[in-house]
Amino acid sequence: MLIRNVNIVPPVVLAPMAGVTDLPFRILAKEMGCGLVCGEMVSDKALVYGNSRTVEMLRIAPEERPVSIQLFGSDPETIAKAARILAEYKPEIIDINMGCPVPKVVKNGEGSALMRDPERAAAIVAAVVESVSCPVTVKMRKGWDEEKIMAPELARRVVAAGAAAVTVHGRTREQFYAGRADWSVIRAVKETVDVPVIGNGDIFTPEDAVRMLEETGCDGVMIGRGAQGNPWIFREVAHYLQTGEKLSPPSVAERFAVIRRHFRAVLEYAGEDRGIREMRKHIGWYFKGLPDAARMRDRVNQLTEAETILSLLDEYERDLG
Repeated sequence: MLIRNVNIVPPVVLAPMAGVTDLPFRILAKEMGCGLVCGEMVSDKALVYGNSRTVEMLRIAPEERPVSIQLFGSDPETIAKAARILAEYKPEIIDINMGCPVPKVVKNGEGSALMRDPERAAAIVAAVVESVSCPVTVKMRKGWDEEKIMAPELARRVVAAGAAAVTVHGRTREQFYAGRADWSVIRAVKETVDVPVIGNGDIFTPEDAVRMLEETGCDGVMIGRGAQGNPWIFREVAHYLQTGEKLSPPSVAERFAVIRRHFRAVLEYAGEDRGIREMRKHIGWYFKGLPDAARMRDRVNQLTEAETILSLLDEYERDLG
């Protein structure tokens, strides 16, 4: 998949997820075979005002490239200014969020709210495209609700304004993450615009990825929740796309080796206190499907020292044999 001058091989993308797709997780996804990794969404105002936590989120490691960083905002001038700052960190792609359903984002006219204001959405894209030299993409949802399916028209407008690709999540804002994703709207967008279209929603297996590509005609797939606790999905999808064969799931030993490496990377990146808080959710996801997982998650959530958590991981691995 080619987004202007950025070649994405395989055409498999890690979705931007707040509190999830930090630097350590992006590197892990890349090592597993992800074609393009996306950072957590960044507020344009926080970036313009130099918020230290936001600036920290912009760190890019050479081994994770190509990388996309996502901005959200509602004012063309402010988001363009933020994009110029972001461009100094040299991401291969800058993405604009028009799909976040969270109330505190929507109430400010940002995220999914932009789907109800296509003129402003197009103005934002045009302002960012004019401000940076890298490709600018847009991530959107199917629509606001089932009565207002805006994705095809919004895609047409943002592409006319200069967007080099669009990602479509097949759920409405009102659905949040409930129900099933409607992939037919992804096909409708693909039939509307002449830039790459990335399909997002309900990809949890290699077969899901292939089915989305075949049913929608989209150029690439984006995986979000399917990668939580399962970075191996990128390896599995890449292999399946290339060979049509399914890989075996990771062994217990490999699973725990990755958990430990991920944990240590987050500790180095965020420090012990914050690192432990951030890793609790990841460890819970990694445990999903394992015997006695609920009890082990509870134990991890009660621990406050890294070495104690690592010892618990060793104990759990031994119990699993």
